Amino acid sequence: MHICNICCNFARKLIFMSEFWKRTLSGAVYVGAVVGSILWHPMAFSALFAVICTWAVVEFHNLMGSPRALRDGAAVATVLLWLASQWHLFAPSCLRGSGIYIVLATGYILIILALLIDELWHRAENPIGNWGNLLISQMMIALPFCAMGALLTVDKWLLLALFVLIWVNDSGAYCVGSITAKRPQGNHKMFPRVSPKKSWEGLVGGIAFAILAALVLHHFGWFDILTATVIRPIAYVIVAGFALIACVFGNLGDLMESLFKRTIGVKDSGRFLPGHGGVLDRFDSMLLATPVILVYSCLCYFVWSVV
Repeated sequence: MHICNICCNFARKLIFMSEFWKRTLSGAVYVGAVVGSILWHPMAFSALFAVICTWAVVEFHNLMGSPRALRDGAAVATVLLWLASQWHLFAPSCLRGSGIYIVLATGYILIILALLIDELWHRAENPIGNWGNLLISQMMIALPFCAMGALLTVDKWLLLALFVLIWVNDSGAYCVGSITAKRPQGNHKMFPRVSPKKSWEGLVGGIAFAILAALVLHHFGWFDILTATVIRPIAYVIVAGFALIACVFGNLGDLMESLFKRTIGVKDSGRFLPGHGGVLDRFDSMLLATPVILVYSCLCYFVWSVV
């Protein structure tokens, strides 16, 4: 019996180690692919994220149990939207006129309208739910991914900084939250019904780490497009504001996806990466943070360029 227990414990350790290395390896591949595509060439980013964006939309409709026609139509519409947002990156110069954008945008709108009208001919149990799922997949998934492409167009270092700060925030929040949870009184939970492990202490710690990381990145010129024409104190404020917005809206995006998964009763949104869940699990923080950061960056750029 003792030998059997030893064997069982050893087997459990092997399984744990294999899962740990699987998660570590897949995470490294994920980070390498994202960072590499941003730094290598805009076309590499566009090609990679065209797949990721479409995958995310399909993943969402699979989770919601959408009809196949709705899911496939939403995927085609997403591809057209992505092409419209990225056409300037890979199209030959002779095809970069406004006519192509009009064709792509028109095709996108017509497909969305067709999918909405199509519910009139089907006896779906919940046509309003299908409409809502379609619009959510476009407004809260496809458009934020397109915002990443737009931020890349503004400056690749801003997009890379956003990813890095989101990752630093997550790691900092985890470390601070884990440490404060060991106190006799524990820590203060943010929304235990939605995400039992997230705490206010972790939120503050993650933001602090992210702001510190942003200031370090600023030293290496990652925010020059926003701060090159301003004095140093204002530059620090702009950079800290960038990090703060990324963390706040990144955490909100994470919480919204957690609420979504709890509502439909799933642990992971899919199987995008071994040990890391689906596409929505990996990019939930970016989906809400990217559009806000894009607006913030454009405002900073135009305000200080005018001043």
